[in-house]
Amino acid sequence: MTDITLSSEEKKILARLKAEYRADFDRFKVRDLDLALLQVTDLEFLLKGRDPFADVAAFPFWSRLWEAAMVLADFLASTPIKAGARVLELGAGLGAPGLVAAARGARVTLSDYEPHILDFQRLSAVANGLDNLEARLIDWHKPPELPPFEMIVGAEILFREEFFAPLMTIFRKYLAPGGEIFLAHDASRKSLPVFLKAAEKDFDIAISQRRFHKDDSEVMIVLSRLTPKS
Repeated sequence: MTDITLSSEEKKILARLKAEYRADFDRFKVRDLDLALLQVTDLEFLLKGRDPFADVAAFPFWSRLWEAAMVLADFLASTPIKAGARVLELGAGLGAPGLVAAARGARVTLSDYEPHILDFQRLSAVANGLDNLEARLIDWHKPPELPPFEMIVGAEILFREEFFAPLMTIFRKYLAPGGEIFLAHDASRKSLPVFLKAAEKDFDIAISQRRFHKDDSEVMIVLSRLTPKS
């Protein structure tokens, strides 16, 4: 893509990311939106010969645009969002759903756990002229003080059960009264029903399924809506 304007400092960050991660901007089209998304273009280079199945915990999940993130982005693109509503994306990775929410007029906070991930998010925001989006580190075990959010979203963030309790704390800490949580995950993810069962204590849960077609395959994505119990 050639129609992206970056400052000299942003160009330096992009050059570093290209060298370290083999990254570049690509088009991300959803509904009527046509966005620029900074992505890792060579996952093999990032893995440096490591077997991704040998140690799943070490896999750089942030570096891939997952099908669940694309389904969540499509959902947000088609869901009315009040202008200026505060939206938090947890474990945002490349941040596609949050970018869509910002393009729809929400004030978005993208979050993850390493600074270089935030660099990807910030450059994507700049490339799309989204000054209503910030990226910041959020440690689920030590979450910072932030104003409440009307909506919290996340795609493929339930892959480790040890994070379930901290995640529930995040929900209780950050969700505004009357707020909603939307999560998207591959239906085959075994940890999903475990989490939802635990969440039933504090939340009313509604579930829908979306088929995602990619190349010659089909992936079933579970979209979960959580609202606090009265």
